[in-house]
Amino acid sequence: MRRYGKHTDEDDIRTRPNRKGNRPRTHIRPKHEDAAEGMVLTVDRGRLTCLVEDRTVMAMKARELGRKAAVVGDRVALVGDLSGKKDTLARIVRIEERTSVLRRTADDDDPYERVVVANADQLAIVTALADPEPRPRLIDRCLVAAFDGGLTPLLVMTKSDLAAPDELLGLYGALDIPYVVTSREELESGDAADRVREHLDGKITAFVGHSGVGKTTLVNALVPEERRRTTGHVNAVTGRGRHTTTSALALPLSDGDGWVVDTPGVRSFGLAHIDPSRVIHAFPDLEPGTEGCPRACSHDEPDCALDAWVTEGHADPARLYSLRRLLATRERKEGD
Repeated sequence: MRRYGKHTDEDDIRTRPNRKGNRPRTHIRPKHEDAAEGMVLTVDRGRLTCLVEDRTVMAMKARELGRKAAVVGDRVALVGDLSGKKDTLARIVRIEERTSVLRRTADDDDPYERVVVANADQLAIVTALADPEPRPRLIDRCLVAAFDGGLTPLLVMTKSDLAAPDELLGLYGALDIPYVVTSREELESGDAADRVREHLDGKITAFVGHSGVGKTTLVNALVPEERRRTTGHVNAVTGRGRHTTTSALALPLSDGDGWVVDTPGVRSFGLAHIDPSRVIHAFPDLEPGTEGCPRACSHDEPDCALDAWVTEGHADPARLYSLRRLLATRERKEGD
């Protein structure tokens, strides 16, 4: 057996031939400094449709990204064929840091968290005032997810011709959430879309709501060039609609510089991933009062300092009630 001394020549070192004929593997990854910037518009079975400049490009995730997944709204870096021509495929080599994330779990016992959309500025929570009946617990859960993920909520109430919005608005008045009330007639005439659009220009807005509330119908009115199949049926027994949006899709606003992200209808919105301590950040008038709270305070216990904070007149009692109602949503199901 040949042994090498301290002064071996490089030519004396035996290298094992690469039988596959490709380059030797290395742990040094390319930086892809010349990669093009893009935005993920939709994801379908491992293929991602991205907007690169003014064209759509089909891409797949590069192996070096590992298990990290790109979602709708992600800002990404792409290499490869960026022509956007049929049967071409680019590679996503980098996912940029996210400014906000809307997450949900299937239910409160599911540890697997799903990222619905990234980098959205606001969350439009669409609910019908009747047919199907509004579900305040689901609205509360969407609000918690928005506050936790860094999105500003917008409440959109549809079918006001079937029921008045007063009772529902009374539940959220203390939260100062912007809202829009629409009827079916206004939706058909385009007036509803015009009033909703005032809240959307210059922003990326994710639309969420359970089936049958008219969410996709509203998106169709906002982006008529990209009409999605709508639902025309609500089950008379369960009060639930049929899912018509099966994947999230980012659409550019017509006559504006904003984006609308239409998401699949939800029947549950799990919050297993939510840290309740982060929800208080959405209540700047109450947050200073938590300085006197005991460690790991749930903000709904006898020693909570927020009670004294409100009693001293620093904040409206209705705000504290709203905070505690939202925090309690992790312990209750949407239908409770």
